[in-house]
Amino acid sequence: MSPWVAGLLAVGLGGGLLFGGLFVACDRSTVEPATWAKSVCSALAPWRTKVADLTAAAQREIGQAGTPAQTKQTLTTLLGGAADASEQARSKVSAAGIPDVDGGDGVADQFVTALTRARDAYGHARTTVAGLDTGQAKPFYDAVDEAFTRLNDEYAGSALDISEVGPEELRRSFDEVPECR
Repeated sequence: MSPWVAGLLAVGLGGGLLFGGLFVACDRSTVEPATWAKSVCSALAPWRTKVADLTAAAQREIGQAGTPAQTKQTLTTLLGGAADASEQARSKVSAAGIPDVDGGDGVADQFVTALTRARDAYGHARTTVAGLDTGQAKPFYDAVDEAFTRLNDEYAGSALDISEVGPEELRRSFDEVPECR
């Protein structure tokens, strides 16, 4: 699998976003492996960019934030935007269909599940941060640390072994299609 695709699968806020799990498939059609890889990479690229842009903006704003309330607003914007971007990518990956390879339905489900978990983890963190009291700085920042620890923990238990993502034909497609480079 190309390093670019591996990077997309490993992107996350502050470190490792890991994937896995099961997804109940909708009525999705099968498509050629290269077509599926192109669609998936085309869906993941804007997601990766959006999360990276939101993270960079939040880091700049938090560096300038003078109060817990300002930090809270910045973080809820970041987390809400990351949840929305994850949902958009999940929807596009789901619409990509199923790669026409052995176990293609399972591979498609892994990708969709990964993005579902990303969306949900960002959403949980956003809800937690949005509910925090900003009256006292230390308890607020301690609670933010806990929210981000939970965010990372929600990914940790569901790692997807990238070397096992489908048969060789599908992995080769990820290496060959321009959208995945």
